[in-house]
Amino acid sequence: MLKPSTLILLILVPIYAQGQIQPSNIDIVRDSFGVPHIFAPTDEEVAYGLAWATAEDDFKTIQEQLLPIKGLAGMVSGKNGAIFDVAVHILDPSTIVEKDYETALSPKFKSVLESYVKGINRYASLHPEEVLHKDLFPAHPKDVLKAYVLGMALLSHADKPIFKILGEDALSMGINETRGSNAFAINSTKSIDGNTYMAINSHQPLEGLNSWYEAHLCSEEGWNIIGSNFVGGVSIFHGTNEHLSWAHTVNHADFADVYKLEMHPDKKHVYKFNNEWLELEPYHTKARIKLFGFLPFGLKQKFYKSVFGTTFITDEGVFALRITANQTIKTAEQWYQMNKATNYSEFRQALEMQGITCTNIIYADKDDNIFYISNGLLPKRKQGLDWKKIVMGTHSDVLWDSFYPLDSLPQVLNPKEGYVYNCNHSPFLSADTASNPKESQIPNTMGYQAAEILTNRGERFYTLINEKDKISYQQFKAIRADRYFEKPMDSAPKLEVLFNLDPEKHPQHAASITALNMWDREFSESSTEASIVVLVINHLFKSGIDNEDLRAGEKLTESKLIAAINFAENHLITNFMTKEVPLAELQIHSRADTYLPFAGGPDVMAAVYSSIQEDGTIRPIAGDSYIQMVQWTENGPIIESINAYGASNHADSPHHTDQMELFTQQKLKPMTLDKQQVYKQAKSIYHPK
Repeated sequence: MLKPSTLILLILVPIYAQGQIQPSNIDIVRDSFGVPHIFAPTDEEVAYGLAWATAEDDFKTIQEQLLPIKGLAGMVSGKNGAIFDVAVHILDPSTIVEKDYETALSPKFKSVLESYVKGINRYASLHPEEVLHKDLFPAHPKDVLKAYVLGMALLSHADKPIFKILGEDALSMGINETRGSNAFAINSTKSIDGNTYMAINSHQPLEGLNSWYEAHLCSEEGWNIIGSNFVGGVSIFHGTNEHLSWAHTVNHADFADVYKLEMHPDKKHVYKFNNEWLELEPYHTKARIKLFGFLPFGLKQKFYKSVFGTTFITDEGVFALRITANQTIKTAEQWYQMNKATNYSEFRQALEMQGITCTNIIYADKDDNIFYISNGLLPKRKQGLDWKKIVMGTHSDVLWDSFYPLDSLPQVLNPKEGYVYNCNHSPFLSADTASNPKESQIPNTMGYQAAEILTNRGERFYTLINEKDKISYQQFKAIRADRYFEKPMDSAPKLEVLFNLDPEKHPQHAASITALNMWDREFSESSTEASIVVLVINHLFKSGIDNEDLRAGEKLTESKLIAAINFAENHLITNFMTKEVPLAELQIHSRADTYLPFAGGPDVMAAVYSSIQEDGTIRPIAGDSYIQMVQWTENGPIIESINAYGASNHADSPHHTDQMELFTQQKLKPMTLDKQQVYKQAKSIYHPK
């Protein structure tokens, strides 16, 4: 017998879900890898079909995106989920969504968004056994927009200021996972055949909330694109349509500020602003946690609001957090408009919405245009202050409420050298020297990385792209697949010491040190040195070293490097009975019953970030994930792609692991925007319900 809550779900959700959508108009066409190609007359019907197909493949992750928005993650996942519930409250996506929902979106996109949510709700109503919490559905379009705001906040590192305020352990589960990415493009100036090439090579977590989902969306209203989004996305986040391609990489500007408030000496919760005394507004929340499988436990979290935003009372004083991500609800619509752009002018018009509040963008199109911009919503801050530090919040001159237009951001269009790139390094190194954006022309209050801030990937790309005047498509692909550290590593001079240690000074580690001195610096399957380096870097980061310590400062000492080598040797001897273990035996790409050797390492072009397992192997958890390579030819785009695992998150699906072998071998599968070809090669065709 059905539970009352299930009956309510079955009765109520279909009323909201169906609306005017006719599922019989929508074809979900699955190819040989199970990737969904959604065909329908209207954009709304395509959005409904995307929601349905995504739910079929990974309904659990869709729900995990929505649970914290409704304060339910703790009830499903316990303490770890409650951390996300609290993070949502602190980062406050709700205020802007509730304020602007009726006015900020175009009628067309609002209709598309509502149709997407109808698809999710319909799936939930027909699969109540998969629903993680009875109060999660029906979902509302506002919930999806709030999830977008939250996603932008985390991509822009808005969790880091919270650490500043509440301490390093405040959100210690690591909300901001390892993120990176490479993206680069060349045009006819640089290519041997005169074509334009595009590389979409994101370095996201391989599973979970920010892992990639591939789809092809095609309506009769001009929407025809192949690419990927995070599970729960309403459109494609980066990919290729019939006219253009683009990719994102994480950028590093100043997207959040922390203010210290001056409190009244006698009155509680009263702060000084513009020589007046204002009262903090209560902004409490209750983090609900499910204990012992059935008992809810509520822990009240005490927060407040000031004119600056969410405010915290701590032992060190009262601090407020202000972020750019929760100043707009246009993120989802901007991506939709980028999906439908047909040329550079329309694409730029979409960018001018400034709804995507962070991330670099690399672009290429059929007209031989290539473009780079360090995109973001950057406040017009008061000059003369160090905004990377805590600012005194006593006057309105530090309360920003306007933003720099798109033209003010670092960008390059069609540089004479014929290439643009970004590998999470400074935006002032995005083309060749002559064409780079000028650091002196960008306000320092934007907080961009200085020109000397490199990554190994950025260094390596620059070396490889400049080895030849012109390159072939195969050479272009080889750059993306490169697995070398630069020699020397100007991006990480403190780590470079590792490869220049004196074996006579450390006789107990002489063999490993000598091997590292002689290493060719390729993270190949056969390399035993690569195994040591991967374990050394893993140990360094677990012991508190970060990327900045690899570049400068005195934190990464020789003694810490030796301790890391000692850890690596002990790990290999304990688990493999020898110090000389090929990377192919140590680093294993695994899922379900599939185990494959995997080359690559941290901060190489084909990046891999791995976690140590109980059996002593290391398992990739981030790095190369969704990859798409594009050639723009006279006959349109030629598209190849691959994903880390497969199209489905269900262990019993043949598409749970069917892309893994190609992925580990750095091979790609052909994809097409041609509707007739998709139907001709289809493995299944059906309608959503």
